[in-house]
Amino acid sequence: MDDYVIVGGGSAGAVMAARLSEDPSVTVCLLEAGGRGDGIFARVPMAAAAVVPGHVKSGNWRFSTVPQKGLNNRIGYQPRGRGLGGSSLVNAMLYVRGHQRDYDEWAALGCHGWSWADVLPWFRKAEDNIRGADALHGRGGPLQVCDQNWARPINLAFIRAAEQCGYRHNDDFNGPDQEGVGLYQATQFWQGPKRGERCSAAAAYLHDVMHRRNLTVITGAHVTRILVERGRAVAVVYRKGGEERTVRAAREVILAAGALQSPHILMLSGIGPADHLRQHDIPVVLDQPGIGANLQDHLDYTMIFRSADTDLFGLGLKATRDLLRAANEWRTERMGHLRSTCAESGGFLKTDAALDRPDIQLHFLVGMVDDHVRKMHWGHGYSAHVCVLRPHSRGTVRLASADPFANPLIDPAFLSDPRDLTTLRKGARRLADIMAAPALARYRGRELYPAGESDAELNAAIRARADTIYHPVGTCRMGSDPAAVVAPDLKFNGIEGLRVVDASVMPRLIGGNTNAPVIMMAEKTAAAIRAERHPARKVDAGLNFA
Repeated sequence: MDDYVIVGGGSAGAVMAARLSEDPSVTVCLLEAGGRGDGIFARVPMAAAAVVPGHVKSGNWRFSTVPQKGLNNRIGYQPRGRGLGGSSLVNAMLYVRGHQRDYDEWAALGCHGWSWADVLPWFRKAEDNIRGADALHGRGGPLQVCDQNWARPINLAFIRAAEQCGYRHNDDFNGPDQEGVGLYQATQFWQGPKRGERCSAAAAYLHDVMHRRNLTVITGAHVTRILVERGRAVAVVYRKGGEERTVRAAREVILAAGALQSPHILMLSGIGPADHLRQHDIPVVLDQPGIGANLQDHLDYTMIFRSADTDLFGLGLKATRDLLRAANEWRTERMGHLRSTCAESGGFLKTDAALDRPDIQLHFLVGMVDDHVRKMHWGHGYSAHVCVLRPHSRGTVRLASADPFANPLIDPAFLSDPRDLTTLRKGARRLADIMAAPALARYRGRELYPAGESDAELNAAIRARADTIYHPVGTCRMGSDPAAVVAPDLKFNGIEGLRVVDASVMPRLIGGNTNAPVIMMAEKTAAAIRAERHPARKVDAGLNFA
């Protein structure tokens, strides 16, 4: 029996395991369905271009959505990281916190203790920023954050093109003002023996402490259900190597499997919408309609261009020679093009000047990224993405069957609220203006999927090609209202000894990439758990959930 059993070793689980096991008086067990997350495809930043589309089968759950009515009944793709580090193994490594007002909005919704003032100390605690510490940034934390000093020259042309369209240059999207265009900072090791490698949550927090006597990490452990006895979560059942095993929790079960799999595991455990559970002959432990509801994700539209510039990523003989040269450069010096995030620059813009914060995000990629790199094109090129930051559409995660190895039914319900289509269309027009600006002229070749000029043509293009940019949240919503799945301290409402710590608890999607916020949430919650165990000790700022 362990004090804490953590389900899922992703961005939240890795942090929770590392931080809780700092206390030698407790024991921690971490269960992860994938592997250690320290192989070559996890360490080389650009390897994500092979893992995300599934060209490399390991390290990715490769989920799909149900047919999306708003997207011409297309089945969407939902890649999620599998292994210690979770989706931080396969993401673009962009270090983005979201807008400060997003967190103040959480607090206004009843998520007490999650305002910007409350969460900033935990962002800073996690961070080891190459630029040093200041009022907004941290130095010395586990998560190394660096500047992309290897970014391709075309990024400067993209930034200049945006400036020609009236948008300002912003060299810090996590600074006082998020709005503008610029280079992203990345979660990549910039010092130490791992310099140049991906700084996943596991590489930052977990790999170097897995020797602790009070920490047990079990990989290849597929969790099938949580056991509840007399209203308390007491154990986790998992399968490893074809054998069913159980690990008991003396204090808490901490569910950190992510916005798609945390509700899936809960429903397999008999915790969820009662009618849905009965449809699959699962005994109802707790009727909680909010589990699997409130799914939100960033819907993304892409413009793709061919280019004569062979400095970009491409497919062909020269591109192959360049890739081999870059592989050798990374192997010997941890430098070169394989350090790239691919999405090297981007921005946060408003579709209406009257808005209080940006409502669209841009990602500029130094390659032709078509259908999540599942559709390949010969030659060289670049692509630019635009997504709706705060969608109004709400979807669900549901069971396909009672089989714990069957993938969940994922329905983001993209464009089910017409306001999202309006915002995405406005954003696509702003992106098109930037792509047509003079600064990009020397790079510009044929556009692969020209959308046309009218609203109807652009709407059709969006419905034909838009898909996720990998930020699902909200399916175990926190709040202070009776319908909330978890309370602001992330303890489960209605079951003792159970806590959920991952993107599923976000009440609303933040305006940016979700990895850094999830790490922050885990830092804050781990500290709160330790404070509960040692109330007489001095408590860091930001732990008040009252």
